[in-house]
Amino acid sequence: MKPLIAERELQILIKGKGSRVIECEKKSTAGSVSQRACVFCGSRVVLYPIADAIHLVHGPIGCAAYTWDIRGSLSSGPELHRLSFSTDLREKDVIFGGEKKLYQALSDLIKKYKPAAAFVYATCIVGVIGDDIQAVCRKVSEETGIIILPVMTEGFQGTKKDGYRIACEAIEQLIGTDNSKTTGDCSINILGDFNLAGELWMLSEYYKKIGVNIVAQITGDGRVNDIRNAHRAKLNVVQCSGSVMYLAKKMKEKYGIPYIKVSYFGIEDMSDALYEVASFFGNQDMYKKAQELVYSEIQRIMPVIAEYKKELEGKKAAIYVGGAFKAISLVKALRLLGIKTVLAGTQTGNKEAYKLLEKICDEGTVIVDDSNPNELSDILLESGTDVFIGGVKERPIAHKLGIGFCDHNHERKLALAGYEGMINFAREIHDTITSPVWQFTRKRTK
Repeated sequence: MKPLIAERELQILIKGKGSRVIECEKKSTAGSVSQRACVFCGSRVVLYPIADAIHLVHGPIGCAAYTWDIRGSLSSGPELHRLSFSTDLREKDVIFGGEKKLYQALSDLIKKYKPAAAFVYATCIVGVIGDDIQAVCRKVSEETGIIILPVMTEGFQGTKKDGYRIACEAIEQLIGTDNSKTTGDCSINILGDFNLAGELWMLSEYYKKIGVNIVAQITGDGRVNDIRNAHRAKLNVVQCSGSVMYLAKKMKEKYGIPYIKVSYFGIEDMSDALYEVASFFGNQDMYKKAQELVYSEIQRIMPVIAEYKKELEGKKAAIYVGGAFKAISLVKALRLLGIKTVLAGTQTGNKEAYKLLEKICDEGTVIVDDSNPNELSDILLESGTDVFIGGVKERPIAHKLGIGFCDHNHERKLALAGYEGMINFAREIHDTITSPVWQFTRKRTK
């Protein structure tokens, strides 16, 4: 594939052609119309699932509308997070400032909803007009006694990944502010799972079955008080390393809590996630329970997977997702279904992750960092892809090219993690590729 923009050549790698390391973790090339989101969006992705907190966007209404329900995160209790409040800044506010409007909105919301905490997000326009959000948050916090955390995410200061870090800094201010929750010797925090379609509830059951106590879920189905007690856990289990690794490292520095990186997608990685936790605690009974659980689940789902594989063997799939560790898990899961991965791309991968991704991919697989619609379209057409796995911004690309699509992003409503998630994933891929609709479309070619 010949890149349309020469400056991006070093961010595209074909396995087996050369031995260089892919370039990554850099700002998007001007004119490439990157698939990445902004700093503000990145912070919302991480913080949004904290269900008993107010989330107030200080900016134009479009910023709140764009990120409303951005994680599709389900709650087992309060759903305050889903209301997505905004100060709705207008031209008059831009000229005269929006601090008074923010103060009034924050005071009224706290009085009405009595949240456990509040997050106030700065947007691009706030950075331009210079509203002192931090001062307003301090004032209202003193008046109400509620923890109010300013999230300084003016969009022009970086990329989505920078928003992850800023969100982690806000969470860090909560951790260690309470000691009321009962923990235990075998206790963990689950970091980086956002309870899409209720996946965290399945994962929590797995851990509970092998004897692990969960102190805090950061941030899927999250609660402010649990997060405040998170410093008392013995281990941090990090699923989405791109979004919360900064927090895991900070907690290790500050509280001495070690962390392990896991993935819950696919049979192999889900099983490893259980075994690694049991190994960390050195508990033989826990490890035995993990083995029994893994064995029973594999016995249950493999016959189902085998049936789908009969019709999927030899098909080709393309992957473009947020983080590289998710891409790695998807390559393994697709291989289990007999599907070859022809494209593996991410928005926020680092060099370590790309090395692992390249290692597990087949010869000829295109690996790309921070791609754009033109590049993705070229790769899909040249490779003869049967199904494209991505997010909301990738769906139109696939459908315009007459290619099947599987939503694996944070807006999805189908659980794809865990053992049950593997069955759902196999069914989704099978039904998409074999759908009769494709006989009525003209698949585009180069």
